[in-house]
Amino acid sequence: MNGFVTLLGQRIRRDRWQLLLWIGGTAMLAYATVAGVQQSYGTQSDREALLATAIANPVIMLFRGLPSGAELGAFMLFLIFPFLAMLAAFMSTFLAVRHTRGDEEVGRAELVAATPAARTTPLLTTCALGILANLALGVVTSAAFVTAGLPLLGSVISGFGAGAVGIAFLGVGLVAGQVMRTARGANTASVWILLISYLVAGIGNALGTPSADLQRIESSWLTWLSPFGWGENSRPFSDDAVWPLLLCIAFGLVLGGVAVAVQSSRDLGEGIVRQRRGREDAAGSLAGPVALVWRLTASAIIGWCVGGLLSGLLATSLAGVLADAATTLPSVRAILQSITANGSLDQGAVIIFFTVIGVLAACCAVQTVCRARQEETRGTAEPALSAAVDRVRWLAGYLGVAFAGIVGVCGSAVIGAAVGLAASGGDPSLLGDALVAGGGQVAAASVFLVITALVFVVAPRFTIALGWTLVMIGMTLGLFGPLFGFPAWLTDLAPIAVAPTVTSAGVDVRGLWWLVAVVVVGGAAALTLMRRRELMPAG
Repeated sequence: MNGFVTLLGQRIRRDRWQLLLWIGGTAMLAYATVAGVQQSYGTQSDREALLATAIANPVIMLFRGLPSGAELGAFMLFLIFPFLAMLAAFMSTFLAVRHTRGDEEVGRAELVAATPAARTTPLLTTCALGILANLALGVVTSAAFVTAGLPLLGSVISGFGAGAVGIAFLGVGLVAGQVMRTARGANTASVWILLISYLVAGIGNALGTPSADLQRIESSWLTWLSPFGWGENSRPFSDDAVWPLLLCIAFGLVLGGVAVAVQSSRDLGEGIVRQRRGREDAAGSLAGPVALVWRLTASAIIGWCVGGLLSGLLATSLAGVLADAATTLPSVRAILQSITANGSLDQGAVIIFFTVIGVLAACCAVQTVCRARQEETRGTAEPALSAAVDRVRWLAGYLGVAFAGIVGVCGSAVIGAAVGLAASGGDPSLLGDALVAGGGQVAAASVFLVITALVFVVAPRFTIALGWTLVMIGMTLGLFGPLFGFPAWLTDLAPIAVAPTVTSAGVDVRGLWWLVAVVVVGGAAALTLMRRRELMPAG
């Protein structure tokens, strides 16, 4: 096949740092989880009690894996496997879209098509690269589990289980890249399919049949509609079944074949879903860079706000459940109190959920700034800057809309918390705690916003990779630091972990002042440096 090896080498070279971050981050999360579980849930009785609590409250199952017993390895995967599989899935879908629809948008695909390479060579090369990346993720993650002292067979099935889910979503990304007209549309479709699949697996597990001792669940039929459910039903360290992983791989390969068939029947640059025609005359509300940015990013921001609303609803609805678990489990009580600076257990539950909401808000902000980079690489920023809009005002539009998105996500979460309290009849004072936590997470998420903006100005080619990597690191330290037993100074490096919170004595501002200082100085620096920054297209 003409050019296959050459093109594969070029793409490996182009993606080497991004893949290293995804694969290395997944392996480090796997290793840290084993150490954290050994420290926080070191006894069999603690693990059995937590499993019984989770299985007795099905809503918790939406956010965890499939219970398969209280042995160390099986319990650890109950806590972490969906997140490992999700990292592999995100890596795979982004890779697939970047090298298919993304290359078509910037003109790379047309240049390759002008060579003797076959029409399907770029797509097949992308498929090969995605499979190799997931195999590498499986190998490195398996090695992390073995290094942490877990059995070899279960470690291998765990690592390659995450990689198999990644291959399934590689196929999703390949098809989305053929069906949608833009890379943004393809990425959006892939992410929504991924999140829906995650929820389907969680709901299927929650509707499953628990064992009499509340240590194991047999999934319902709904779980088998999701690649996440297939990966979880391999049950490493318990059943060690391989055949569910073969379903993931077969699903990905079938979708890859569908992508090849679709590409063979469409014109370069076109999609199955055609882009709708715009209006002949722009509305008066579109007169300005801020309005344009909002028009480009509104659908994504609204999606993040819906996620914030649902998370806020769960924050107060499940506060009592977690508090009850902490009453009988000293390890859970210690984690909640370490997060809330010795506040009440109900406060601890609310703050844990609002820490998650801070991550959602940070994702919303980073995605908005990354959209500025995408507009630059596609050449659509240049017409805007050729008009009466300077570089600073153009970037300020993205920063303003991104900050509004942060406020919208956290504000929606507070509204959800209020609805949850009204529905559950919980303690009304928790709404005040939600307001404090939500306001603190606005400051924390704004740190990710200005740092990503600085990267966009100083090193634009690293905007997307570094922006999302920083969010992943912040999420790991802020959400899992207490579970993993990280030292306080390391956990405090995550903005979401030092945001203002509530304690039994009142409001603890914690790291508010340095968060505000970083936002002010970082935002000013980004706007100032943007004055002399030239446009830098993809390269």
